[in-house]
Amino acid sequence: MNASAELLIDTASGPAHVTTPAPRATWWELAAQDPDICVTQTPTWLDCLCATGSYRDASRLYAFPDGSRIVLPLVGRVRRPRRLDAQESWPAGWGIGGPVTPEGVGHEQARAIFDDLERLPALRVGVRFRPQGAELWQRAAPGTFRLEPHMTQAVDLDGGFDAVWRDRFHTRARRDVKRAEKAHLDVEVDRTGRLVPVFQELYEQSIERWAAQQHEPPVLARWRRRREFPTGRLAEVADRFGASCALWVAWNAGEPAASIVVLRHGPHAKFWRAAMNRDVAHPVRATPLLYRLAIEEACEQGCRIFDLGESAPGSSLEHFKAGFGAAGRPSPRYWRERLPVSSVERGLRTAVKRAIRFRDA
Repeated sequence: MNASAELLIDTASGPAHVTTPAPRATWWELAAQDPDICVTQTPTWLDCLCATGSYRDASRLYAFPDGSRIVLPLVGRVRRPRRLDAQESWPAGWGIGGPVTPEGVGHEQARAIFDDLERLPALRVGVRFRPQGAELWQRAAPGTFRLEPHMTQAVDLDGGFDAVWRDRFHTRARRDVKRAEKAHLDVEVDRTGRLVPVFQELYEQSIERWAAQQHEPPVLARWRRRREFPTGRLAEVADRFGASCALWVAWNAGEPAASIVVLRHGPHAKFWRAAMNRDVAHPVRATPLLYRLAIEEACEQGCRIFDLGESAPGSSLEHFKAGFGAAGRPSPRYWRERLPVSSVERGLRTAVKRAIRFRDA
């Protein structure tokens, strides 16, 4: 781990201390006190990111004059000059980052954090905020930061599983679950990483299916998906999260049909990944059964939220998740760049999609 550096920044209420990387003991202390903490705002998540990608810990601890403290999870790129660095919370595909704020956050503090990020020499700085407090961060964001809308869907587990099943699951989801139960599928839940190879096999099959749906050459699809989710990443996450990483697998007549990965920290359970052999899983509705069992377990473990992750508004994925009672909430990303790198990257991706007649799922 890098040695921490300390500096002072000016705020409207006086000088604040910044320590980077944030001391782990303090980060865990604040995470334990934050009632809205997400799995992806923990040091363990940052460690998984750094262990499976070219990233380094760039987290920041802010100590304000009134005694309040805020940790901002953040990573930078390894082996990049400071002015070509990208410091983000988090990079694309890693979900919600944003500040850990056990005592809440005021407008002055939020603006001070944005001002501090603006002063960083990095080429790009981006922060994906959790839904709680999103409006405050929007009011505090300076004009140099651009808004990138995102939506995350989550199931409110208040009242326990009976209430969730009765009042929040849609009729179609309950029907699919009952159909799966009649099919007498075998379901395993692994908290040791033993079933990681089974998930990886199903994930490879999913890549082929996604490629066909999106009119994408299989070679390109495999390269892109493995770059986004490289072999070894799930094993690393399972190892670091231990019993807090549940890998669910449904078997149909001895053949793996579907699998989902669910992570947990405190009151927050997070669906992370899914894969299936559609020909085996869909006729017996294996995936809805796994969602139902994972949500039930989260209720039994005392979780308040079951986070089903990001969805595009109006998409089939949003519709599917809504069947389990997941409501959409804004989870904005704010970012700034010193050069228009992202615009160039988007232009290149668009050109490639047009060339191959790519269809967004």
